[in-house]
Amino acid sequence: MSALPLAGFRIGVTAARKVEDQIAMLERRGASTHWAPALSSDPNRVDDAELRAATEDVLASPVDLFLATTGIGMRTWFDAAESWGLLEDLLAHLGRAEILARGPKSVGALRRRGLRELWAPESEAFDDVLEHLRGRDLTGSRIVVQEHGQSLSMAAHALRRQGADVTTVTVYRVASAEDPGPMFGLIDEVAERRLDAVTFTSAPAVAALMEAATSVGRRDEVISAFTADVLAACVGPVTAAAFEMWGVPTIWPERSRLAAMVKQLETELPSRSSGTTLAVAGRTLLLHGESVALDGAAVNLSPAPYAVLAALVVNPGTVVSRRELLAALPSGTAGSEHAVEMAVARLRAAIGTRAVQTVVKRGYRLALDAPPG
Repeated sequence: MSALPLAGFRIGVTAARKVEDQIAMLERRGASTHWAPALSSDPNRVDDAELRAATEDVLASPVDLFLATTGIGMRTWFDAAESWGLLEDLLAHLGRAEILARGPKSVGALRRRGLRELWAPESEAFDDVLEHLRGRDLTGSRIVVQEHGQSLSMAAHALRRQGADVTTVTVYRVASAEDPGPMFGLIDEVAERRLDAVTFTSAPAVAALMEAATSVGRRDEVISAFTADVLAACVGPVTAAAFEMWGVPTIWPERSRLAAMVKQLETELPSRSSGTTLAVAGRTLLLHGESVALDGAAVNLSPAPYAVLAALVVNPGTVVSRRELLAALPSGTAGSEHAVEMAVARLRAAIGTRAVQTVVKRGYRLALDAPPG
């Protein structure tokens, strides 16, 4: 039986919504997970009075260009306008403008209300929307930008430099997690490189993690860890772009979907792993960092049997004496060969009695199915 693709890997999860699905997908593939929500479970906070005022401002004069950035933002705005009796006016007003949409979710929200986009980038990246407009003479054009939970003030500034009159509509603001404790714990895990990867499903989650890391003085350590040892896995290019200002390398799948991100991790993590996989007594044994998996299932070892296993794996199949194993045991362990025998017994109980062979008067060795390559 072959090991599950993510067996032995520890993966941090920052999502607050649909987190059960993500964790289940990762754990079914053998990973152990560390969950620390970056955002509130109800992150999209709408200020009704502020949104209505912004809507009335939009309706006050003609719009030449409208930029729709998120599906949830557009749906929320249209639903709110409907409750105020302003939806028909808003749709007619925006329908006379040139409409650009950031991605398929915003396109879907527009079309459900009878609006059609003129153009949308394949990348789903807002930067590509700006690139599409770069070089155009926008002098005197009135542009309305629907914000996506985080301020787009820099984008608005860039459009104003091209001569546009820009109005931003803040449909909602993203709220951080109510309890920051788990996020601080995740930051420690990343900074100390005890995780193999961390998943991100939104740009605000990236911003929340980096803000929290800065607040506890570990920002540079987190950046260093992500640059060298901990993989930052993003659901798509929009989320990945939030890491660019920090110089953090990221991966993301071609399709911005949760299942695609998990599938990519199946390939990326084993290819980057410095772990050890051995065929022992007819089973697959994987060691990665302090994690151990047998046929894809995590094995929990206390320090003494883990120390024995680590010593046996250094030169797989080679006999290791009781004296050498005794020296490998954690400090505080009783200093006798009986302690070695007890540690070996616990190791056999965990990974199988045939996995560790006794070589009379010499010591112990792993029962490899074939010589290590």
